[in-house]
Formats: sequence, C-alpha cells, structure tokens
Amino acid sequence: MEKKSISEQHKPLYVAAKAAADNAYAPYSKFRVGAALKCSNGDVVAGCNVENASFGLTICAERNAIAAAVAQGKQQFDSIVVYTPLQSLVAPCGACRQVIAEFMPPEGEVVLTNDEGLSQRWTVADLLPAAFTPASLKEK
Repeated sequence: MEKKSISEQHKPLYVAAKAAADNAYAPYSKFRVGAALKCSNGDVVAGCNVENASFGLTICAERNAIAAAVAQGKQQFDSIVVYTPLQSLVAPCGACRQVIAEFMPPEGEVVLTNDEGLSQRWTVADLLPAAFTPASLKEK
C-alpha cells in the first residue's frame, strides 16, 4: 500500500496520537507509541504504550486507547491512528489487531503515521481477515 501524507480528516487523531506517545512509559524498549480513536460520536480518545519489567505485561498504545474509551462508556469506533516516531510505519501487533476487531467494524480505518507525517491506511478486515469477533460466538 502506498504511503501518503496524513489526511485532513485524520490530522486531529494524528495530533492526539503523537501527544500520547510523548507520555508513553517505555524505559526498556525506548519505543514510544501513541494511538488515538475516533469514536462513533466523534469524540477522540488517546492512549500510549505502558511497558513493564515483566515484558509480557506491557500494554500497547492501541489497546490502552480502547480500554480508556471503554472506561468512558464508549464502545464503537470508526477509526484509529497509530503513531510511532520512526521513518518506517509500524502496524499493530496481533493482540492489538484482535482487540481492534472487537470494537471496530470490518470497514473501520486503521491508519499508521510517523514523525514525517506519512501515513498508510488499512481497513480492520485488511489487517485481520476472518477475524474472531463477537459474531463468531452467536449460534445460528
């Protein structure tokens, strides 16, 4: 997929994600990540990665943003922007993809961004085809 400049539509999310990355707790990896969600009601909720000395307990920015939104009573999101201060654009890990698929529709936008303002866009279905979702648990 082609890298482009961040769209006007996603600039507020980019700004929120970049600001959240500044607050990341990343003493081990030094890899600061920020994420910002656009809720279905238009609200923006951001999160950052929070590392832990027990590395398996580290929380990624994407899951942190979703958890913060859920704590505010928000459970439906149209898009998420993920920011990293690197030249390359870094896609969400597998755990984050699964959590994103829980709260966003298959056509929801996942946008990766960096310090240079470049972006790359996928749908949730592009990042996690044949996702296990709440619909997977419903009997027919």
